[in-house]
Amino acid sequence: MNEAKIRLSQKEMELVINAQFILTKNGILEKVKDLLASLQVQQQHYLQSQSGKLADNILQSSPKISKGENYNGLPYLILDFPRIFSPAGIYAIRTMFWWGNFFSITLHLSKEYKNQHEYKLVATFKSLQEKGFYCCINEDEWEHHFQETNYKPLATLGNNDFENILRQKEFIKLANKIPLQQWDDAEEILLTSFKELIKILAD
Repeated sequence: MNEAKIRLSQKEMELVINAQFILTKNGILEKVKDLLASLQVQQQHYLQSQSGKLADNILQSSPKISKGENYNGLPYLILDFPRIFSPAGIYAIRTMFWWGNFFSITLHLSKEYKNQHEYKLVATFKSLQEKGFYCCINEDEWEHHFQETNYKPLATLGNNDFENILRQKEFIKLANKIPLQQWDDAEEILLTSFKELIKILAD
């Protein structure tokens, strides 16, 4: 018989007897879902306004909102639109809410789509830099945190540094993040970043 007792700390006990904590959390996540759903509609309208400049498979891709409880131990919600994940490569813009951390928006291109658009991103480096974007330097394209092992601010890179990173990697990820304290403005900021990225891809 194992006599070691599994005990809760005082803080853990306060939480485990507090049903309101989980109910509040669930309510917040529902509001995040509503925010992403509203953003999705606006993204779709803007994408259609660029219909003469984007390929049909991009215009016809359907948005998807997904959620989970354990990205590095914390809940998250993701909106992917446009979203192409195929053997030919990835063409996606991912908007993410990560509990306790941030909202983010990420352009993710690989293979065929990276080759098609890489030069456009190099040409707009200065604009992306001024708007506070980050460039992924990780070999794992499925990490979303902004620690220094994953993303570098473009503000710390020169044009040649940026071009070398893009050419050496099999994928491109450019991202921007918004503190959760800016909740009231998050939807507008995310939409602005979305439009900036689509404009680069469509030109």
